[in-house]
Parts: sequence; C-alpha cells; structure tokens
Amino acid sequence: MIETGPAIEESAARQGAVARDGRDGFPEPGTARPKPPARASLSPGRRAWLRFRRNRRGWISLWIFAAIFGLSLFAELLSNDRPLVAHYEGQTYWPLWNFYPETTFGGDFHTRTDWHDPFIVEQMSMDGNWAIWPPNRYSFDTINYFAASPNPAPPSAENLLGTDDRGRDVLARLLYGFRLSVLFGLALTTIGVVAGVLAGAVQGYFGGRLDLAFQRFIEVWSAIPELYLLLILAAMFEPSVWILLVILSLFGWMGLSDYVRAEFLRNRQLEYVTAARALGLPDSKIIFRHVLPNSLTPVIAFLPFRMSAAIVALTSLDFLGLGVPPSTPSLGELLAQGKANLDAWWISLGTFGVLVGMLMLLIFIGEALRDALDTRRG
Repeated sequence: MIETGPAIEESAARQGAVARDGRDGFPEPGTARPKPPARASLSPGRRAWLRFRRNRRGWISLWIFAAIFGLSLFAELLSNDRPLVAHYEGQTYWPLWNFYPETTFGGDFHTRTDWHDPFIVEQMSMDGNWAIWPPNRYSFDTINYFAASPNPAPPSAENLLGTDDRGRDVLARLLYGFRLSVLFGLALTTIGVVAGVLAGAVQGYFGGRLDLAFQRFIEVWSAIPELYLLLILAAMFEPSVWILLVILSLFGWMGLSDYVRAEFLRNRQLEYVTAARALGLPDSKIIFRHVLPNSLTPVIAFLPFRMSAAIVALTSLDFLGLGVPPSTPSLGELLAQGKANLDAWWISLGTFGVLVGMLMLLIFIGEALRDALDTRRG
C-alpha cells in the first residue's frame, strides 16, 4: 500500500523525533559519539589465574588442602603428650620445649616426666597448679599404658579415633603421617622436576647425537627394576626417609623429561629463538630466559599429579614394609595395621579416609590447573 502525503509527513516527523531523542542509537547532531570503555589488557599469567579461580572445585580444594597442610605443620602444638605450659608451686615450666625430670613435680625418679602418669596428673590438679594442654593429648609415639580397654582400643572420649595395636593414638599418627606424606611428596616432586626439566631442556634444545645418546640412556635406566633395588638396599641399610627419597629420585625424573624435551623441540624452531641466536645470545640464556618459560605448561599442569604419585609410592612402600621405620608415623604403616587387625575397623577407616581425601584434593587442584593453562579457554 502506497502512503499518501499526510502519512509520509507523519512518518518523517516520527523518525525525526526518534533521531533527536537518540533512541535509534545515533547521537544528536553536534554531539560527540561516546567511546566504549577501555578494557585493560591482562597478562597471560593473570588470565590463567582467573581461569583457575573460576573452577570452583579446584579453588576450594586448594584452600582446603593448604589449610590442612598448614595445620599439620604445627602438629606439635595440636597433638602432643606434653603440656604447652605448666605452672607448679609458683613456677612456670615449658614442657613442650624442655624436658623436666619427675622429681621437679614431686616424683621419686630422675627420669623424664610422664605427664599421663596418674601421680603427675594428681599433682597438677592440686590448688595453684595447672597445665595448658594441646587439643589432643597424645603424640604419634605415645603409648597409652593407662587405657581402660585392650589395644587396639576403639574410639572413645580419650582417644577420638581409637588406638593402634601398640596403644598409640590413631588421630595423632594420622596428623603426623599426613605431614610426612605431603613433605615427602613435595621433596620428591621438586627433585624430579628440577632433574627432569634440565634433562629435557638439554635434549630438546641441542638435539642431534646428544639427544639420541640421552634417549638410549633413559631407556636403559628405566629398565632397571626399581622394586628389586629397593629390596636390596632395604636389606643393606636401615630403612629411612632419606634413603627412600634418594632411590625414588633416581627414577622419578624420566617421565617429565619427555614432556619438556617435546616442548623444546617445538619451541627451538620458532622465530624468537632464531632471532636470539642471530643477536649472539649464549645458549644458556636462550634456554633459561626464552625457551624454558614457554615450555613450562606441561610441567606446571603435572605437578599435583606427580605429587599424588609420590604420596602413593611412599604409602605403598610403607605398606609393604620397605619404607620408613615402623616408629615413624606413616599412612602405609597404619594401613598395614588395619589389614592385620580387621576387627579394628577404626584404623583402616580413618587412614583410608585421610589418604583418599588428600589424593582427591590434589587431583581436583591438578584438573583446575590444567584447565587454567589451556589458552583455548576464555
């Protein structure tokens, strides 16, 4: 239908009003067009950090793991068989940092004070005497000689998670064992990462015959049966954390070196490496200042998973009796006790819960870290 003259004038007037009002998105004549707000540019590291925080499961897991590990570093203040501070007959004592003989508190012997002895407990409960205890009154090696039930004893108000077959508090051994497992995993991961990055960087950057020789060496070295070596050394030396750390470090770097080697083989062909060589930079500076920062993505993404593998290795060897000494608090040793005492369900249940929870937190952190380093994500 063709509009008549009045209709055309009415339409034109309506369009003019809209244009003057600015509702059609065009500014009025004589006014400047508004500029869009400037968007601050973010560095790649900042973008990766924001992507990590958007992963709620990984972000919460990081905070939970950091909080538990931070508390375990102060295990002596949380679980100990000695008071933090004691006041006896007008004098203040610090049993957590100093050892006092029993005669100091009215006893007959010059041996170290047993703070769970009923006589000492009675002495500290007299008027004017007091003691401030940790939340859990047992250390990892404290044997409760005055328990009401035979060992292993079920959970009670005195031992919240029960005792093991020797009368030691399970809660204390779990707390100290968690700290030992995490510290061992961190140490083994650090040594493996340093050795793996150096080996992979040398292979990938120089290539050629050096790369081929190193690859043949890795093939031969990885063929050595690690478990047999552990059995031989366990028969020759007394088991300890340091011997176990050295042995596992000898074999724990080869897997990561392959990833670093592949990244270096790819990055050394890029233009910025060619430009650095043309400028006369030494190989060491090119490797550590230019190629290595651009090759660390797989290293960072695999850190939580490598730490989980180190914790599982320590637990497995302790379970088999090839790890740390029996007196050392260990999750694997508690699992072995649970296997030997199936009726003492509290030993296996508590240890299994701590181990599974720790590994789940590390896996969630690793997945979030892997997604954060994926540049294809927004």
